[in-house]
Amino acid sequence: MDNRVEVREFLTTRRAKITPERAGLPVVGARRVPGLRRGEVAALAGVSVEYYAKLERGSLAGVSPSVLDAIAGALRLDDAERAHLLRLAQQANGSDALVRPARRPKAWTVRPSLQWSLDAITTPAIIVNLRQDLVAANLLGRAMYADVYADPSGTPNFGRFTFLDSAARRFHPDWNLAADMLVANLRTAAGKDPHDKCLQELVGELSTRSEDFRRRWGAHNVRSHSSGVKHFRHHVVGDLEVNYETMDLRAEPDLNLTIYAAEPDSPTANALQLLASWSAQGCIDSTSPSKNSRTSHPL
Repeated sequence: MDNRVEVREFLTTRRAKITPERAGLPVVGARRVPGLRRGEVAALAGVSVEYYAKLERGSLAGVSPSVLDAIAGALRLDDAERAHLLRLAQQANGSDALVRPARRPKAWTVRPSLQWSLDAITTPAIIVNLRQDLVAANLLGRAMYADVYADPSGTPNFGRFTFLDSAARRFHPDWNLAADMLVANLRTAAGKDPHDKCLQELVGELSTRSEDFRRRWGAHNVRSHSSGVKHFRHHVVGDLEVNYETMDLRAEPDLNLTIYAAEPDSPTANALQLLASWSAQGCIDSTSPSKNSRTSHPL
C-alpha cells in the first residue's frame, strides 16, 4: 500500500509539536520552523539526517523495529502515536492485512445476549464502532445521548453530531475538547483500517461540510480509548460529570463498550436517577434498543 502521504504528514506534524526544550536540546539562535529540525530528530534517534529525511518523505518500507522505536522516542510519541506509527510501517510493508479488522456484513444486528448484557448495567452504557457510529445502548445510555439519537438520517454517528448538529455545542460544554477527541478517534480508526470505505466516505463528508473538522483532521492526532471524565449538558437534567471506562469487546473486535458512572451521592448521581425516571416514563421513542434488541445497523 502506498501510504507515503499519510506517513509524511504524521511525522512532520509530530516533529512540529516537540520543542527543543522538551527534547532536552539547547536553543541557539532564531528558529524558522516550529518544533524540532530534521537534523535534531535524526541526532536524537541515532540515524543520519539523510536517512531520517527519507523516512519523513514517507518511505517506511523495510524500516527495522529498532529504528521505529528510536524515532518514536525522539518524537516523544505516546502509546497511541507509537501504535499508529507501527501500523503505518506495516502498511508500507504490505502487511496491513495482518492487522485489519475482519469485514462485517453491511447490516449488523445486535445480538440479543449483547443487548441483555447492556440492559443489565444500571448506569449509561453504549457500544460504538471504529467510525464512531452509536450502534447499541441500554435505555439509560440512549436517554443520556438523546440528542445524538435525534438525527433522523439513520444510524447515529458522533462525528456528524459533533460537527454538523448545533445541539452538540450545548451538549458538550467544552466542545473543542470533544471535537479534538472525536477526530483523534477517527484518525486512529483510519490507521487501523485504511481500506474502510464507509470511514473514508464519512471523513470526506465531514471535511467538505465542516472547516472545524478539516483543520483537526489535518493535525494527524491519534488517541487510544481508555478512561477518564466527561462533562455533558443534558437538555432535561442539566449538567453531568461522569467517569467512563472504555473496553474492546472480544467477540466484536472493532466495537468498544463504554460504561459511564457518577460519584455516589453526587449531583450527577441524582441527575442520572432523574434521567432514569424520565426514560422509564416512555419519553424516549419506541425504537429504543432496550425495547427492540434486534435492531440492525449499517456497518
